[in-house]
Amino acid sequence: MKKVSNIYAISAFAAIGGGLFGFDISSMSGVLGTNAYKNYFNNPLGDRQGGITCAMPAGSFVGSLASSWISDRWGRKVAIQIGAVIWIIGSVIQCAAQDVGMLVVGRIIAGLCVGIASSVVPVYQAELAPKELRGRMVSMQQWAITWGILIQYFIQYGASFYDGGPNNPTQGPGAFRIPWAIQIVPAIILFFGLFFFPYSPRWLAAKDRWEEALRVLADVHGKGDAADPKVLAEYKEIEDAIRLEREAATSSYAELVKPRMLKRVVLGMSVQMWSQLCGMNIMMYYIVYVMQGAGINDPLLSASIQYIINVVMTVPALIYIDKLGRRPALIVGSFLMMTWLFITGAIQGAYGEPVTDPSQPITWHMVNKVSQAKAVTACSYLFVATFATTWGPVSWTMPSEVFPHKVRAKAVALSTASNWAWNCGLAFAVPPLLRSINWKMYMIFAAFNGAACIHMFLTAPETKGKTLEEMDIVFDSGIPAWRSVPKGSRLDELSKDIEEGKLKVSVGAMVEEKETM
Repeated sequence: MKKVSNIYAISAFAAIGGGLFGFDISSMSGVLGTNAYKNYFNNPLGDRQGGITCAMPAGSFVGSLASSWISDRWGRKVAIQIGAVIWIIGSVIQCAAQDVGMLVVGRIIAGLCVGIASSVVPVYQAELAPKELRGRMVSMQQWAITWGILIQYFIQYGASFYDGGPNNPTQGPGAFRIPWAIQIVPAIILFFGLFFFPYSPRWLAAKDRWEEALRVLADVHGKGDAADPKVLAEYKEIEDAIRLEREAATSSYAELVKPRMLKRVVLGMSVQMWSQLCGMNIMMYYIVYVMQGAGINDPLLSASIQYIINVVMTVPALIYIDKLGRRPALIVGSFLMMTWLFITGAIQGAYGEPVTDPSQPITWHMVNKVSQAKAVTACSYLFVATFATTWGPVSWTMPSEVFPHKVRAKAVALSTASNWAWNCGLAFAVPPLLRSINWKMYMIFAAFNGAACIHMFLTAPETKGKTLEEMDIVFDSGIPAWRSVPKGSRLDELSKDIEEGKLKVSVGAMVEEKETM
């Protein structure tokens, strides 16, 4: 069977797995303002709504932890396909939900898929991408999430007009069942389409399927030419890295807690943690509540603009992440997001007033404050634009590239589990926080961004331009994170030596060594 070999097509298609997460975000945020949802599930507020929302990230936490075993055993591609099947099952249960319990079960099952896909897709993209494009390819995961949010939101927005519209007191359940059914479609496409895509060459090499690994490298990086010096150089790097790992003969789990690896694990988990504590969850899951608190008359429409900004502003990151690097994006992004949240909280605190209706999901809003409402909306849009160009893409890129092959799947799974643990906690906590401390919540998340800015300045080195096998140089050289590591790449030197005939590469040498032992 002919396999797709264009790296852009490979990364973009695999990123549909990330798009499923985006579909889930909108499938929940888009229904919160409809009477269909309120009537059918008895107007869930506070802890009850938080429990419904956090069911998906709770499942994702479990799925991300299980992903390393699945992807190491059957391969990155097959793991994503397994996730797609799980998503279909979870979506069917959500669509058919008869009560809150059934809805929660469906979201937990769908979350298992999101946990698997969010852990494995960046690894699959990183292991196939050339070093010059790795950031761009992995960032497609985040772009797909934004597209999933946008597409599903407009599906949800259109469905909200079903049976008399969102303000009809007796609106029927079709308003939420239709979009929850439609989200099955991308998972079906992902499952069947991946049969036409290659396995990860690094996973193939780890399984001693060296000729297949070389063929994938040749197809993706050498236009089918297995004798291309760049292809042979990358093959040689992979071979050397796996040989060293086997000679060390240590448990990959034990390796995670060794000092030289632990700081990478902590960095990966921290990047994912701060990507949640930055406050983006507020702007995605509960944007309708944010707009209601600002006194916006049509919160669903205002929220849709935000989702468009999220998609559009991810494009600059795709273009520049491999030129400008990961580190500046993390530091500058945290500082700017802190600024927008402090302004939002200050405006709402100064010009808002209590909500007296106990049936409302918010307890603080601004009334007839047109200029202030526009300012809050603008800050919300600027916040999302900042996240989309900085933390959104980098939070998936950096954890996928900093670990050696032997522990990559396990370490990335652990990093992603950190994401979902915090995501779950925040999804549950934000509705009660909005009801109890209202505008002060923005100040808390602004402070988190300030802490993230300092943390990343001290611990996050620049990783652009290095191969996956060269990350030991970046992290073990003893150079502080705020100083740049030596430029250049061993891969380029190997490629030059091969081209000049100074180095010969024997395909399958590792297998021959293994057989003679």
